[in-house]
Formats: sequence, C-alpha cells, structure tokens
Amino acid sequence: MRKCRTVLIALLMTSVLASTGAADDLPGRVFPVGSPSGDSRLKPLRTLRDAYHPWAPPATREAWEQEAERIRQRLLVSNGLWPMPEKRPLQPVVRQIADRGDYTVHVVHFASRPGHYVTGNLYRPKGRDGRLPAVLSPHGHWQNGRFYDAGERAAAEQLAIGAEQNMSGARFPLQARMVQLARMGCVVFHYDMVGYAESTAIPHREGFNDAESALWLVNKMGLQTWNSIRALDFVSELPDVDPDRIAVTGASGGGTQTFVLCALDPRPAVAFPAVMVSTAMQGGCVCENASYLRIGVNNVAFAALFAPRPLGLSGADDWTIDIETKGLPELRQVWSLFDAADKVSARALPRFKHNYNQVSREMMYAWLAEHLDLDVEEPVRQEDFWPLSPEALAVFDDEHPRPGDEIGPEELRADLIADAKAGYQSLLPKKPGDIDRYRQVVGAAVRVMLDGDAPEENDTVSEVFATVQRDGYELTTGYCGTGRGGEQIPTVAWAPVEGASGSVIVWFDGPGKQHLFAEDGGPSERARKLLEAGYAVVSADLFLTGESRSKDEPVSRLAVDAGYPGYTYGYNRPLLTQRVRDIVTVTQVIAAREDVQRIHLVGTGAAGPMVLLARGLLGQQVERTLVDVDDFRFAGITDPADPMFLPGAVRYGDLGGLAATAFPASLTLFVKSADQPALRPLSEVYQAGGEALLLVEQRLTTDMVLKHLPQSGTSGR
Repeated sequence: MRKCRTVLIALLMTSVLASTGAADDLPGRVFPVGSPSGDSRLKPLRTLRDAYHPWAPPATREAWEQEAERIRQRLLVSNGLWPMPEKRPLQPVVRQIADRGDYTVHVVHFASRPGHYVTGNLYRPKGRDGRLPAVLSPHGHWQNGRFYDAGERAAAEQLAIGAEQNMSGARFPLQARMVQLARMGCVVFHYDMVGYAESTAIPHREGFNDAESALWLVNKMGLQTWNSIRALDFVSELPDVDPDRIAVTGASGGGTQTFVLCALDPRPAVAFPAVMVSTAMQGGCVCENASYLRIGVNNVAFAALFAPRPLGLSGADDWTIDIETKGLPELRQVWSLFDAADKVSARALPRFKHNYNQVSREMMYAWLAEHLDLDVEEPVRQEDFWPLSPEALAVFDDEHPRPGDEIGPEELRADLIADAKAGYQSLLPKKPGDIDRYRQVVGAAVRVMLDGDAPEENDTVSEVFATVQRDGYELTTGYCGTGRGGEQIPTVAWAPVEGASGSVIVWFDGPGKQHLFAEDGGPSERARKLLEAGYAVVSADLFLTGESRSKDEPVSRLAVDAGYPGYTYGYNRPLLTQRVRDIVTVTQVIAAREDVQRIHLVGTGAAGPMVLLARGLLGQQVERTLVDVDDFRFAGITDPADPMFLPGAVRYGDLGGLAATAFPASLTLFVKSADQPALRPLSEVYQAGGEALLLVEQRLTTDMVLKHLPQSGTSGR
C-alpha cells in the first residue's frame, strides 16, 4: 500500500501485537477497538421511499453516451431482457365494438409470448387519410385499469376542484384520454397491465417474488416491459399508422412503463410520462422494481435516456411535486448536450393530488400536438364524450372466449426460465471466434451484477497506519478503498524483511484477514510458509467480515425485504457484490505498487467463489489465480438474505458461466468434483478457446498454493 501518513501507531501496535484485550479484538486489527470505521457503506440501506435519490449526469456528450449505454444495459439486465428475447409473430385479433361518429373503438388481444396475452382497446379516428400518428397508452395502478370508473361521488369532487370539466372525464379519465387523442387524429392503443382488467391469468403483485425467480431475473417488471415492447410492435405494424410518429404516455405506474419503454426502444418519437419521474419515491410496486435497477441511478436517469427526443413531464402534490427543481435541471443538462434543451419540459400542479386529470391531460395534448405535428386547433381542450361501460370494452365475452392456451403464473415462470436457459446455452462458444460475443453479452451482465468494471487506478485510495517488525518479518496495516465509493477495507501485508522477490500473494479467506495471524499476533503457519518461500502475502477483511462485523453476528446478512428481494437489491448492492469489489480494489492497490513485479490471487472458504468472480474484472494485473470452489453453486441458494446470494447468477451460467468472462486468465480451481454442473460453462469456454483450465479434486492448502505457483523469483507465464 502507498504510505500516506502514519496515525494512531501506538494504538495500532497494541492491537496488532497483544494476545489479550477486548473480547471482540482480532489478530491483525487495523482500526482500534471501539473506533468506528469511516467506510461509507456502514449506513442504512437505500429504499424506494427515500426522500432523495440522487443522480448527476455527465458534463460532456461523449461521457453521457457512455453512461447512457451503461444505464440501458442495467435496465435490460434487471428486467431479464439481456439479451433481448426472440420476437414471435403477434397474430393480433382485432374486433370493432363501437362507432362514435368521429372515432371507432376496437378490442385487441395478442400473445406477447406463448400462452401470455396482452389485452386492450384500440381507438381510431375517422375521416383521416394516409398513415396516422399513434399513441401507446399504459394505464397505471388505477382500480380495474382501463375499465376505471371513479364513481359519481369522486367525479363530483373532481369537478368541484376544477380537475375536470365534464362528468364523462371525471368518471372515466382514462377513457377520456384515449377518446381525445383519437379525436386529435391519433390511433391509440390502451392496454392492460399484468393482473388488471382482462390480463387476469397472472396476478399483479403475487408470484415471481422468491429467490429462484431473482436468481433467474424473472420479475413482473420485466414481463410488463416485454408486453410494452410487443404492444409497440403491434401499433407500429398497423397499416394506418406512421411508424415514425409514435408517442407513449401513461401516469403513475403507467408513467414508469412509459419511460422504461422509451429508454429501451428507439422507435417512440415523443414521450409524456405523467406523475412518476422524480428524485423521491421511485415506484412502489413489484412491477416497478427489479434487482440492480436503481443502484447509483434513479427515474430521472431513465427518463434521460430518451434524449434528445421530445419529453414532457407532469408533477402533482405527491412525490413528483419538486420535478421542476429536482429532475428537470438534470434532464435539461442532458438535452443541452444535443442543443435540444427546448425539447424537455416539466410542470408541477401542486393543487392536485396524484392524478392524470384534465388539467394534466391538456398539458400532454399540447405537447403531443406540437411534436407529432397534429392538425388541431390550440389550445386543445378535453371534449365531452359518450363513455363505454366495462362490459362493452371487454375483449372476451361468451361469444369471444379467452384463448384456450392461456397459462398461469407457475407455467409462465417455468417457460421464462426455460427460455433463459436456452438463451444462455446459445451463447456458449463452440470455437475461438465465438468467445468475443460471449464476453460481450455475459460480460455486460456481470458488470451490472458486480456494479461496474474495476476502479480506475487514479480512483483507488490507500493509507498505511503502521509498519512494524515481528518474528523477522514486516507487518503493514492500513486500509484500501476508492475515492468514489468511500470504502475503508482493513488490509494487512506480511513481507520478508530482506530478500523480497517482488512476488505477492493476495489471499482472501471467508472470515477475513486473521488467517494470516497466529494467536499471539505473529504470522500464522500459513503466512510463514509463504514468507519463507520468498513471497509477500496480503489479506483483508471484506465488507462486514473480520473487524467490520460484530462479534455477536455469526453471519453478516442484508436485511432483505421479505416480500420481494427486488425492493432491496434494486437499490443496494448484494453483499456478495460488495465483497467481490473489495477483492478487486485491494488487488488493484497492491498491483499498482512499483515494488510489486508479480501478483497472484488466492481464495479460500466463502471467499473462493468471490475471488473467482473478481478475476474477470482484473485484467492482466494478476498472473495466476487459485481458488477453493468446493461444490458451491448459486442454484442451491434458497434464501435471498444469504450472504452469497447474487440475483441473476443462475441466468448467466451460475458460478462457471460468470467466471468464464475471465478467459483466458490462468485459473486453478480446487473442487469437490471436476464435473460439477455449475462449472461446466467455464470448462466449455476454456475448451473452445484452447486454453488450459486446471480442476483439482481436493481442498486448497498452503502446500498446494506453493505447488501450483511458480517460485517467487520466476515468471509463471
């Protein structure tokens, strides 16, 4: 570690060298007993209802385009859509149910995937020639969705406060939106969210909330996003629609669907997500949350992915009330990078609670009229209309029954998992030329799951607290971290006092760095053997292990939401991710030292799989990697609070599939069986690339480390 300044030497020497002391003292302690670490991660977990979710856009267009690609990949991975599934022919069924003189209403259903149906109503203007603009309209969490009827009493209240001017719009505000857009000359598709109106085969909030679903990244948000993509396919392929003039607008949960679809799909030309984009509450439903989704980003960042196309936003007396001062400035900064700041707008209406009322709708009508180039008189006012009853709007009835092949949640989940398996299998390389694609696709997923690449060298931070001699060896204590992350990872290094070879073994063990210390504070037998062989040896307490964990806590766990792990892992790194990143950071710091010529990476206990995952982020700094895998597999984890839990790990080939992104790094794995299913993808990738992968059927010991590493003064390449 680079020596910055020496602090607290007396206290540290006492804690390092003493064999007795505080009950929770540990050999090799870096921070004094009772002195809290300055690690920025030791704070309450983020939640979707935090008062403020920060995000700052980059300052240059080049930096933004790189950031936008990373955010878009995060969205796709978290939604289980990376890589994008195969699109099968929709074969939509469309049937007219009403003619209102200046527009018609139709019912629609199509399979977004086999056995899972999207249902909705299609509104078409009459008396218009040529291809028309279209509006895709997800509805949000209003009771009964597109069938929503506020009732006479609630409607009267809306009229009284000036939110609506007509009883038709006050009682049926969702229908009002579709009708007015059709009268403005747009083809409008109003489709059901999962579990609402007639999309009832799959419950909206139940199912897909367990550990297995998270390991496969199968979630309701991904299902709804896929339905929106297929709904956009349906609208784009209509013969009377101009595919270059499509807008998307929805409110609340429909606003989430709007900005997510528009972030992922380049086809929409205009967007207006209402009462959802903010820096406060980010979306309270399982259909708006998924593992990894908002780590380091927020809904404003997702909306920014629409730049530089026209984006309009509305706020209300809810979590979006500050959109003009928190959210809009960041969005304008992004649009300004394209000299298009006039194409993003937001206005809050604090006199109304959460809504998509007439006042808000008329803001949207004006935005769409301008940017879809609609031939309408302005200002556009909501007109009265003749609502259709839920029975009249229904897709299915006695004469038109539900499809016989419609499936329920368990069968759908099984199908989604089967498709994910097949998709991963198609990525496995058969020849060297296939490996680049594997690393591109799976590598991108791994970077989301492990929250980015290795830190830049200029972002790593280290501080030496003390250097002392003990038993003929030199012990250095301090911490490593990054400037951006604010970590303080307790780190120790033993080195020969004389004859140092420049070869370093960075050895991480499950419980922490105490494996390098005897009870009296001197080097352990393991450390002595390595030192006598001429190696320096480094270890650290990974996050919430060793001295950063309470002595009363046998296993460190995150307090994972019991109802849905996506509420926790959507905003916070998994504990495993934190620890893998600690391994990468410490190794980067050691590798950057001028006196280090060769560095080898070793992992034992629970740290074995972590070291294997970290290797793929470390590039060429590490010469050889030895890890004790035993029979670990992610597929065997059933508790989302397990410290080794990693959402999405099974989707991308389990431990072996993720580790294969390290190809062609030198790997020696100590395993229970050389034919473990969780490691087969790793073997297949190395075999396809013609590189050796050594699997040793025994536990990793110090003697085995010395056997499989080159002599400390020689190169092992």
